Amino acid sequence: MIAAELKTPTDLERNSARSVAEALNAILADSYALYLKTKNFHWHVSGPHFRDYHLMFDEQAAQILASTDVIGERVRKVGGTTIRSIGHIARLQRMKDNDAGFVGTREMLAELHRDNLQLVQHLRDAKEVVDAAGDNATAGMLDDWTDEAEERAWFLFETTRRG
Repeated sequence: MIAAELKTPTDLERNSARSVAEALNAILADSYALYLKTKNFHWHVSGPHFRDYHLMFDEQAAQILASTDVIGERVRKVGGTTIRSIGHIARLQRMKDNDAGFVGTREMLAELHRDNLQLVQHLRDAKEVVDAAGDNATAGMLDDWTDEAEERAWFLFETTRRG
């Protein structure tokens, strides 16, 4: 239940607004998990293409982090409340963490490629929810985030190709 002080007026039906907020909070948790993994790999990448991968991971992490505020604010705009802690993120995230002491560069690239494609699928699933709710604004945002995740996946894939 949302505290009276946090109730935001919305024209979405109550159940629809709740479904949209839940879908977006899961996307937000996944985005934070993917952000942290990408930063982890940025900090720990090594090898002959260190600089290229280090910079690419940093650019991708910044893009992911930039989306988090917009996602959280959208949850509030549709009348929901959003994640409040690392523990809350852990309960909602569907992305797997990587706590390994060492991950090879090719494994980093492949794992982030898979994770970004997984996020694309979650974004498409969320799009079905928001379309059913008639939430055009969120639908447009999901399209943009999907395109960004597809581009990240494409760049990660292309770096693993052997010439």
